[in-house]
Amino acid sequence: MVKNLIKDLEESADKMQAESLQRFFKTGKGEYGEGDVFLGVKVPIQRKICKKYDLPLAENQKLLNSNIHEHRLCALFCLTKNFKKSNNIEQGEIFKFYLDNARKINNWDLVDLSAPSIVGEYLIEHPELKIILKKLAESDNLWEKRIAIISTYAFIKKGMLEDALSISCSLLNDKHDIIHKAVGWMLREVGKRDIGALECFIRSYYHNMPRTTLRYSIEKFPEEKRKKFLKGDFT
Repeated sequence: MVKNLIKDLEESADKMQAESLQRFFKTGKGEYGEGDVFLGVKVPIQRKICKKYDLPLAENQKLLNSNIHEHRLCALFCLTKNFKKSNNIEQGEIFKFYLDNARKINNWDLVDLSAPSIVGEYLIEHPELKIILKKLAESDNLWEKRIAIISTYAFIKKGMLEDALSISCSLLNDKHDIIHKAVGWMLREVGKRDIGALECFIRSYYHNMPRTTLRYSIEKFPEEKRKKFLKGDFT
């Protein structure tokens, strides 16, 4: 079955698109996506292909082991699809499988398109396991840290903001721009639900926030207010 999915992807490959994606996702030597290979298949096409297949975990493992980006993303689309229709025990198996393969979910789109739907949703139903987010945030692996913060998007959508704020705080001293952007994005989403909570967070941690994080978090503020917050003027 997985061979047919791979064949479908190859038939949809676009060389020029692949070259563009290689640059966009920073796959050069020393960059965060070093070694990632693209076929050049657009996301909507990948989603359409994945709808045709119901892959067991072992087949998804083959895709996640690949150095081809679209293989790994399709594995995650299939996992997300299966997670939604599975019972609690099966969801637990997918959740564990996802975390066991976290270091293979190694580009920002792979994380963003899967972590809230699997890790976040599972932890909403199993809050006793939320300590896992803290452990991921403390990881030395860039992608595990991004999974930690982006997973909280599932909580934010349900008005549960505490975990997003807590993980954001723990990642403020991270050095990587990929994390600065992710934290800023989740803080902005918090602000959409509770502007007071976001403003309080910024006042408390303004001097520790990377500028990228701050800019992302206040992106939706009115212009005058945004300029004041950038300067640390909270009057």
